[in-house]
Amino acid sequence: MITGKNYVGSTLKAAGEKTFKTFNPQLDKENPWVFTEATPEEIEETVTLANRAFGTYRNCSGLEKAVFLNAIADEVLALGDNLLVQYCSESGFPMGRAEGERGRMVGQLRAFAQMLAEGSWVQATIDTALPDRLPAPKEDLRKILVPLGPVVVFGSSNFPFAFSTAGGDTASALAAGCPVIVKSHSMHVGTGEMVASAILKAAQKTNMPEGVFSNLVGGGTTLGASLVKHPLVKAVGFTGSIRAGRALFDLASQRPEPIPVFAEMGSINPVVFLPEALKTNSQKWATAYAGSITLGAGQFCTNPGLLIGIKGAELNQFSLELAEAIEKIAPFCMLHPSMKDSFEEGAATMVAQSGVSKIAEYKGEAAPNYGVQKVLTVDGKTFLENKTLSHEVFGPVSILVQCDDEEELLRIVSQLDGQLTGTIIGEANELKEYKELIEGMQNRVGRLIFNGVPTGVEVCPSMIHGGPYPASSDSRFTAVGIHAVYRWVRPFSYQNWPNELLPVELQDENPLQILRTLNNIQTKSKV
Repeated sequence: MITGKNYVGSTLKAAGEKTFKTFNPQLDKENPWVFTEATPEEIEETVTLANRAFGTYRNCSGLEKAVFLNAIADEVLALGDNLLVQYCSESGFPMGRAEGERGRMVGQLRAFAQMLAEGSWVQATIDTALPDRLPAPKEDLRKILVPLGPVVVFGSSNFPFAFSTAGGDTASALAAGCPVIVKSHSMHVGTGEMVASAILKAAQKTNMPEGVFSNLVGGGTTLGASLVKHPLVKAVGFTGSIRAGRALFDLASQRPEPIPVFAEMGSINPVVFLPEALKTNSQKWATAYAGSITLGAGQFCTNPGLLIGIKGAELNQFSLELAEAIEKIAPFCMLHPSMKDSFEEGAATMVAQSGVSKIAEYKGEAAPNYGVQKVLTVDGKTFLENKTLSHEVFGPVSILVQCDDEEELLRIVSQLDGQLTGTIIGEANELKEYKELIEGMQNRVGRLIFNGVPTGVEVCPSMIHGGPYPASSDSRFTAVGIHAVYRWVRPFSYQNWPNELLPVELQDENPLQILRTLNNIQTKSKV
């Protein structure tokens, strides 16, 4: 049952007067539920609860937190098909996408639980004392990672499960020992409320402190700004547009005590097609990229918005085959009428630029809120001269840049903004001739793909989902995989501390049998 209220800790509250509804883009009408925006008093109570919970939650053992995260996964699954139906009614995504994304959300929670149960993630480091060292004795120093404090997580429009209420930011922050306050995304707050109820049921069943999790609702920017500026909030997680992410970053940096904002923002994910690969497999890559461009109506942060190649017969053939493949794919529903309007405005702006032409567009009828895919083209010189052409358009559109030669291609890559991904399509023997291209891409992206598509993000320790600004606000961290936990912690040292008063991870006996760095050697041995 959807109440339309805020979870202030485990208590439902709705004292405010401002209300709004979500929208069903498939049915092209408002959903029936009414949601009440959080009041300033409810915001204050929520943050105070989270700060109080931090004092207890930060001291929960890894096993206790692992039980909590696994319980969240269990409670989410216990919501059954009702949760999936709610997800579809607020996103326009099909049931298969809902099932897949729920599986990813649950998988993330269990992966962090496994990490916590094993325990080595805290990077325990011990340098024992050398009292007889000359000319000065060496002190006993022991380092561990400790949580930052209450974290605010902003739900993502395009991933109601995987990057929202119980998604990667929430799971990683809870794993780190930080209470979480979710600012539910206004497009799918009903879905968010259901997931929040599962988290709070799990918290109660596992005896977590009141305030370890809250879920607040707001249709505008007031709620988010109030949370970021609150002095008891210690970090922020965000997935969305460059404009909104940068606004939050600026707010956080202007506080009397600045705090980190880990924002995953815009990316056009450049793809370079080398001549030999197109000569050998142009049809294969045209089909693959038609699918990648249109996947989920292009509403992926890894959507390939920029295709680059060198002029010639191979690129001409690829262009024709890509156009043919694109025109055969039926459009997909977008998340909201406002998303479709923004997509169409952005695509129209690109088409209107001097030197840009359209090489493909779906020509059939499209239902309301369905994004009609397009592929545009422009020469390399014009692209370099017009920064508008490298802006992200959130939806199913890509631009094919035709370069005169390798030198122009390298210049384009070197001048790109930071990106989440970069891709090189080529034959293995070709790569040896393009070392400068590989290095240039590495400087601009967080993940470099060979002979694949950027859409699809595997949740595993080796995944980097981040990149140089503006792909993310801090390229040293990932938003996906268990290493996402390192955003919410800081290193802390104990000097000459009594063994029995140290965290168990740093005690001489190594009671948890975790991997530690002992006098520069990684080991599970006792001190």
